[in-house]
Amino acid sequence: MAKKIGLFYGTQTGKTESVAEIIRDEFGGDVVTLNDISQAEAADFDEYEYLIIGCPTWNIGELQSDWEGFFPELDEIDFSGKVVAYFGTGDQLGYGENFQDAIGIIEEKISQRGGKTVGYWSTEGYDFEASKALKNGKFVGLAIDEDNQSDLTNERVKAWVTQLKTEFGL
Repeated sequence: MAKKIGLFYGTQTGKTESVAEIIRDEFGGDVVTLNDISQAEAADFDEYEYLIIGCPTWNIGELQSDWEGFFPELDEIDFSGKVVAYFGTGDQLGYGENFQDAIGIIEEKISQRGGKTVGYWSTEGYDFEASKALKNGKFVGLAIDEDNQSDLTNERVKAWVTQLKTEFGL
């Protein structure tokens, strides 16, 4: 039985949703189920052993509004035994002081609730000053910049999904 992956994303402009679809398609088949966080409930996370969390960084280092609204509910979820990967969309040039902060904020909360983070991503090829998404010199997940590096999105997703397949044991 193939292991199912729940991908939960929030989107304001549609960029994060587009990247979520690219990730789903890269996994192939019906392995990944997309869940818009604005429609999700805490119980929805129980259905999956593997999670992918997608959130754009909004304004100055803030969560996207749907995630901001859902964030307190994360305290009601036990993430023990769950393997969690993160991806974020952001603008490293316009917001270099808080590039990808949103996934750093969510990753910290889910880790405190027992989630095991996989999918760490190199900062190589990015130009930013600071990020709450940095841990041990890497991003806690895939960093996508559709504003300045959209030409790299597909190859980054391909490499990251290959990495996740190994880390998820698929």
